[in-house]
Amino acid sequence: MVKLAPSILSADFSRLAAHCQEALAGGGTLLHVDVMDGHFVPNITLGPPIVASLRKAISNEVPLDCHLMIEHADQFIPAFADAGANWISVHQEACVHLNRSLELIKTLGLRAGVVINPATPVGTLTEVLGIVDYVLVMSVNPGFGGQSFIPSALEKIKKLAAIRTAMNLRFAIEVDGGVTQETVRSIVAAGAEILVAGNAIFGKGSAKANAEKLLGLAHDAEPAASNLARA
Repeated sequence: MVKLAPSILSADFSRLAAHCQEALAGGGTLLHVDVMDGHFVPNITLGPPIVASLRKAISNEVPLDCHLMIEHADQFIPAFADAGANWISVHQEACVHLNRSLELIKTLGLRAGVVINPATPVGTLTEVLGIVDYVLVMSVNPGFGGQSFIPSALEKIKKLAAIRTAMNLRFAIEVDGGVTQETVRSIVAAGAEILVAGNAIFGKGSAKANAEKLLGLAHDAEPAASNLARA
């Protein structure tokens, strides 16, 4: 079953908890938290204090999926864990010792994810796929919300799904960037299982209605993904 992860980067921070609750009411099952340091990506967003505040306002049953777009991630992973993160993902491109970073996340009792940018080949992940809980495919260049989907991400999703089957692994495939009502069907049909969406949910109108519509379109495409997996 496809899961929707509303990205708080596009939410109204003056009423962050309430806006997130609206998206969750529309079918979101986890909240995606984009953490940027102004070095690895050209933007600065938020740190552990915001995560801690959000954790107090949101049910513990809702996972907080913290996507660390930062350098020296190992220095900050424990702080995000203490703040209430449930999932933490780090970039293949930013971690000098990727295996160590992923193992640190897991030793803290959290789900560990690895992220790849649009220009990073799927093959660079082979050595860590056996220890990750999910792989996050960036379908835009990270740093800002509201960007257009990069079509080549679809082939990367398909390759990951094929590798997972061939290696008999169980990691989930998450996609972040340009997930909209226009692109979501092809993304799910390619094999994505967790959809990160920010502007498409929080940008205009009701976050609840937008989430419901996006999730409905995703569910419509699930049979195509099932057929691809059996092929």
